[in-house]
Amino acid sequence: MRWKSLLLATTLLTSLSTTTATAAPATFAHPGVLVGKSQLDFVRDKVNTNQQPWRAAYDQMLAHPFASLTRTPKPRAVVECGSYSNPNYGCTDEREDALAAYTLSLAWYITRDDRYATKAIEIMDAWSATIRDHTNSNAPLQTAWAGSTWPRAAEIIKHVRGNWPNSGRFATMLRDVYLPEVINGRTSSNGNWELSMTEASLGISVFLEDRASYDKAVSIFRNRIAAYVYLTTDGDLPRTVPGSGLDTREEIISYWQGQSTFVNGLTQETCRDFTHTGYGLAAASHVAETARLQGQDLWGEVRERLRHAYGLHAKYQLGVEPVPSWLCGGTYKQALGPTTEVAFNALANRLGIAMTNTQRLTERQRPAGTDKLFIAWETLTHASNPN
Repeated sequence: MRWKSLLLATTLLTSLSTTTATAAPATFAHPGVLVGKSQLDFVRDKVNTNQQPWRAAYDQMLAHPFASLTRTPKPRAVVECGSYSNPNYGCTDEREDALAAYTLSLAWYITRDDRYATKAIEIMDAWSATIRDHTNSNAPLQTAWAGSTWPRAAEIIKHVRGNWPNSGRFATMLRDVYLPEVINGRTSSNGNWELSMTEASLGISVFLEDRASYDKAVSIFRNRIAAYVYLTTDGDLPRTVPGSGLDTREEIISYWQGQSTFVNGLTQETCRDFTHTGYGLAAASHVAETARLQGQDLWGEVRERLRHAYGLHAKYQLGVEPVPSWLCGGTYKQALGPTTEVAFNALANRLGIAMTNTQRLTERQRPAGTDKLFIAWETLTHASNPN
């Protein structure tokens, strides 16, 4: 029994270690949420010179309803979302209006057709004039998904296009309606929730130039990503986040969907399904990318976890190897979705890490579209983008 006591003690010590180092830049870079100006200039040049895969990705985006110039926003004062958006009172409308605003902002940047910017502003103004709260059990996740997307659009419009009279009201909306719902994280849920919440918190903090919230988001992210993706260097058991209440081996295994064998790249939700795993990995990639634009190297901190995570899941999704019997009972559910471009570009293209299976999956899925939740057009924005 002594080894179990030592193992539990190690796990508890690991769960209590937190990172609180200041992270926020002295001066925020704008636009600087997921995409920066040099990235957007690269994309614009590739599209306008008909180079692939960017042109095909752009054509896909422009043909999507999110790019429609006749879109009518559907804001609500209260968005109520239960589990799996049941009930769905404004949940889909909010997420898709946010994605439409981002889509239209990208379309404006590439074409400089002001009709796209005008429509993006119309959507953002409609919501900032109306929404006051998110309610029901999925409120934190709903707020996180929409709150991750709004700042991407707002950064492009405010800091590149300009001439947005109600940008201050939009900032107030993010500060008063969205940030309080996501800034403290959520230790008790599956990890994709807190990763999306930190993505929203970070993006909102950049738009608001809120250094304290930025630092808090990064601190929560560091703890959560270390507890979401397992590395053998973590020890015999995965790490846990402070306040999770996971105090025993049995509790940790249960939280990891009953998986008791741990290998590099396994995530807390792998044996739940690959789709929710993809949400978590995408949100983590977005956090690292936004931090990079703000001059902070989170990619260096998470590179091993994310390269192994994407590699493991890509291998089985591609069928390179059969799923072994010890992993999720020998089968996996669903698929990662359009979630690989940002991490693959950062890790393989910028850092030179070999990611053979992730590359195959990424190229097979191109052009990556949108999941209609918080991920959109990442082949366009991040494929082989050196900036």
